[in-house]
Amino acid sequence: MVTKIRNIAIYGKGGIGKSTTSSNISAALSEEGYKIMQIGCDPKSDSTNTLRGGRFVPTVLDRLRSGKRIETDEIVHEGFNGILCVETGGPEPGVGCAGRGIITAIELLKQKKIIEEFSPDIIIYDVLGDVVCGGFAMPIREGVAEQVYTVSSSDFMSLYASNNLFKGVKKYSKSGGALFSGIIGNSINLPIHEDIIQDFAANTKATIAGFVPRSLTVAKAELQGKTTIEADPDSEQADLYRNLAKSIVNNENRYVPGPLGTDELKAWAESWYDRLLEHNKQQDCQASEPVKSDLKYYELKPDSVKPEVR
Repeated sequence: MVTKIRNIAIYGKGGIGKSTTSSNISAALSEEGYKIMQIGCDPKSDSTNTLRGGRFVPTVLDRLRSGKRIETDEIVHEGFNGILCVETGGPEPGVGCAGRGIITAIELLKQKKIIEEFSPDIIIYDVLGDVVCGGFAMPIREGVAEQVYTVSSSDFMSLYASNNLFKGVKKYSKSGGALFSGIIGNSINLPIHEDIIQDFAANTKATIAGFVPRSLTVAKAELQGKTTIEADPDSEQADLYRNLAKSIVNNENRYVPGPLGTDELKAWAESWYDRLLEHNKQQDCQASEPVKSDLKYYELKPDSVKPEVR
């Protein structure tokens, strides 16, 4: 068990699966006996939905806008297996800055000493990683989290967002900010997807925390408003999340990655474009080769043909 609160920030481009990953990691760690708090730092406010049967929870900013005295039980809600769920929320549509909202919400949690009150073993910050500025950078900028992970597929825009995160980690590390701990490869269907992420990691001096394949098991669970851990605990996908959670909680590797410059990233992407073309050509050649089969199973033997009856 951890001896002090462990603060982990999980970033990722919108729609890449960071909330799915974060919630399943939280669920898996709760099974191990850890007291978990998950704080959703995304204006969509849906980070903890699958920990609460698909239900949205009132956000910190919603309560602040009400102008009424805020009680702890109005912003901290219990989810699956006792996981503490908090959503920072976002501004009203067309008004205000989402990043500023995250700063305001986290400051309120500090002022009300909510972390001290509940004393979780591990806090998972689920943070939108499309832009690493303002409030979205708070978990790394001010050392709110000690470790940072990024969820990324092999798609270029997802890796582009990860590279921007690396720039943020590098910048704020000079003033006591959070350090990086690994890439979580998500939606991995083919070996070449792993190859792309591993090559990106090698070029940015980053490590791989694990790979998560795309699975219908996850989709089915989320349609029920649940994590895979809760909905299908005996599935291979659930075990995969458990192994990922264990590797994260045991990972003491913290470092400053080496983000690529704009031109370097462009050159790297173009090199993979060429390799993918070659890969597709090889696949096409293999597909066009005649399929060898034992025709004796399909040919009619002369003595097997019955005479025509008139």
